[in-house]
Amino acid sequence: MMTNILRCLLFLAVLGGFSPALVQSQVWPGISLQPRFSGLQSPVAISHAGDGSNRLFIVEQGGVIKIAVNGVLLPTPFLNITSKVLSGGEQGLLGLAFPPNFATSRLFYLYYTTLTGNNVVARYTMSGDPNLADSTSELIILTLSHPTYTNHNGGQLAFSPNDGFLYIGTGDGGGTPENAQNNQSLLGKILRLDVESAPDPGLNYRIPSTNPFFSSTVARKEIWALGLRNPWRFSFDRFTGDLYIGDVGQSAFEEVDFQLASSGGGENYGWNILEGPSCFNPPQNCVPPAGYSPPVMYYDHTEGNAIVGGYVYRGARSQILRSIYFFGDLNGKIWESQRVAGSWQRRLKLNSGFTISTFGEDEAGNLYVANLATGKVYEIVAAQIPQTLLLLD
Repeated sequence: MMTNILRCLLFLAVLGGFSPALVQSQVWPGISLQPRFSGLQSPVAISHAGDGSNRLFIVEQGGVIKIAVNGVLLPTPFLNITSKVLSGGEQGLLGLAFPPNFATSRLFYLYYTTLTGNNVVARYTMSGDPNLADSTSELIILTLSHPTYTNHNGGQLAFSPNDGFLYIGTGDGGGTPENAQNNQSLLGKILRLDVESAPDPGLNYRIPSTNPFFSSTVARKEIWALGLRNPWRFSFDRFTGDLYIGDVGQSAFEEVDFQLASSGGGENYGWNILEGPSCFNPPQNCVPPAGYSPPVMYYDHTEGNAIVGGYVYRGARSQILRSIYFFGDLNGKIWESQRVAGSWQRRLKLNSGFTISTFGEDEAGNLYVANLATGKVYEIVAAQIPQTLLLLD
């Protein structure tokens, strides 16, 4: 009897007959990938402007940003900075974020690798054309020295729905994993900057006074969280403000780290003392660091080898997917995860065969995933479930 009731509830949810929250903790909906855009060159980030235009912005690793309007890619790039970008491997134009007041400020922010091998956060301004940025308007906000190794660059930018500040994910520098635990280094961290207010003296940003190390005489005040290896993709849940971080592992584990919206920052996610749930270099350094926050989910390299953090689905197109966190792996696997009875659970939903580089949201909260190798972008939607499968004994 209970099985039949659950099936009926699921069927009603698919039809949009009631809130999916009633079955969210009991079911694991199937998903499918619907092709949306093609012809892109190494897409690595997907974003939206939040300005009511419903445009989708797709970042190409080589230094080009393209716009999709009403499901069609515009022929003219939004921005082309290929002459400034060192691209290849883990380097390139890696991140894009629009502030909450973009519609009036007409400013946006990029994260990219310079020709010298360093990474920078830069601000750009719009031109008079709403679909064209002013390529001459660059202001370097922050430079992250990265001269020796080419990997572990991080690259994610996101404005928090809680405070409006810019959060920046930085890798540990590749061959220097000790940076993650060094609070005098900006590498291996999540940084938190106020880029919309008058800057502090000598800087092109303001450091929020509520940052956890703001009063420190030793630690860099820009640090929000530390102990990360390469937080390639992280995201905020647009409804709750909670932060989900996909941190790429080394030889054993990939992990998802989680931070409540109510956090005051300062979490230490363990690297390079721990990798996932285990000591990275036992037995020398098996004591978790102060402020340690263990991963809420992890998997070993029999399942995948490079996590790609995703998003909590908040779109309207597939109601049954709402409140589920989707993430993936470079090898093409996509998981969905939920917190059930206080514990985190995940299930593999799809093995796409793609080279997954990123997930992204549109303005309505619908979710997309990019295939780095083929230059295609797909929308994640609920799989069609025949009524007979739901209602039969």
